[in-house]
Amino acid sequence: MKFKMLLAATTGACLLSTAAFATAAPTPLPASCSGLPTHDQLAAQLKAAVGVAGNGGLGFNMWATVVGNDGAVCAVAFSGNAYTDQWLASRVISAQKAATANSLSLATVTGASSAGNLALASGNLYSADREGGSLFGLQFSNPVDPLDAYHQAGQPGTTPDPTTFGTTSDPMLGLPIGGINVFGGGLALYNAAGQKVGGLGVSGDTSCTDHYVAWRTRNGLKLDYLKTGHIAGPASLFAGDATHPDNLIFDIPNNTQKVGPGHAPIEGNNAISPSGFGHPQCLNQPTGALPVVE
Repeated sequence: MKFKMLLAATTGACLLSTAAFATAAPTPLPASCSGLPTHDQLAAQLKAAVGVAGNGGLGFNMWATVVGNDGAVCAVAFSGNAYTDQWLASRVISAQKAATANSLSLATVTGASSAGNLALASGNLYSADREGGSLFGLQFSNPVDPLDAYHQAGQPGTTPDPTTFGTTSDPMLGLPIGGINVFGGGLALYNAAGQKVGGLGVSGDTSCTDHYVAWRTRNGLKLDYLKTGHIAGPASLFAGDATHPDNLIFDIPNNTQKVGPGHAPIEGNNAISPSGFGHPQCLNQPTGALPVVE
């Protein structure tokens, strides 16, 4: 009798769990997500950006996340046909990159001056965060909240249905997962009035390709009005590129290190960035021209 009761209780729990997975409703979003891309808009622009020639990298599918000004996750999408078609770790990494760009970019001044306005791509922080850099240890200063990133609706001890990942019921939605990431793929978002409205993060390939895909995705979403808002960035301040203010700066020279007699030299990216905001080149370095900002 006890066995039958236990079996019935277990079966009932499984049915309830399965039903919850099957009927997952779209997650209500906070006010900070108002006016930002929907899931379908983000997915469409991500897929279009992944397919552009000149992105370099490995040609992998990718994840993208949009956060609002307060850091809450507003949309999560992937470019493949299922959540297993791209690196699973990149789901949370994309949100981390979006949080980085949003939380470390500013648009506080209106008018014809860029003083006080600064857009930082996640990859702009690579050199400053290295040992000896002025921001060494930055990536550990604001860790990802695992409760918000990995549990169902921020509830400890729960396991989300993975088939909701990258959908309108993704368990990260509406939650500020935080995190600091210092390689390419995170960009701040600026609306047609030049106001910062959030951040975009892309992950799933080399960090240089992540940046290129994020740049094209932001452009497709019409949220790259940096010129309109007089928003400066490392590339405009230190590399003279006013049309791509928060672009990556590839000014870290390749070192040639000899490992011993009879061995071929090893190419590395261990030199110091002259600008202080440099990012190393990547495998199959991107070569395509990026759109200019509005």
